[in-house]
Amino acid sequence: MADTITPEQRSRVMASVHSFNTKPELIVRSLLHRMGFRFRLHRKDLPGRPDICLPKYRRVVFVHGCFWHGHSCSQGRRPASNRAFWNKKLDGNAQRDAAAIRSLRAQGWRSFVIWECQLKSPKLADRLRKFLAD
Repeated sequence: MADTITPEQRSRVMASVHSFNTKPELIVRSLLHRMGFRFRLHRKDLPGRPDICLPKYRRVVFVHGCFWHGHSCSQGRRPASNRAFWNKKLDGNAQRDAAAIRSLRAQGWRSFVIWECQLKSPKLADRLRKFLAD
């Protein structure tokens, strides 16, 4: 299937995709704050630049968009067009995520990944609380 928009329009659309302060990330931050946790954002000195860092607990939280990070849910479906590009892009994202988590673990940090599709789960607060208590 051919692309229906011009390269200039595609460039504008892709440029509008933000990497942090996204709606899913704001939801998780709000939840953590209501639970009484205080945190730092996007620490550049940590591998993978975690979305949320809780230094007191040596924990980090990544909030991943299902599409961009290759989740196996319906929202993480890969495009049918330009498969070679998207496979390389999304596989690279997943490999980079895994490397960041390994590096964080080696430095003594524990990581928790929240997928965009899990945000509506009523158990999310319990899962976060358990992760931070362990």
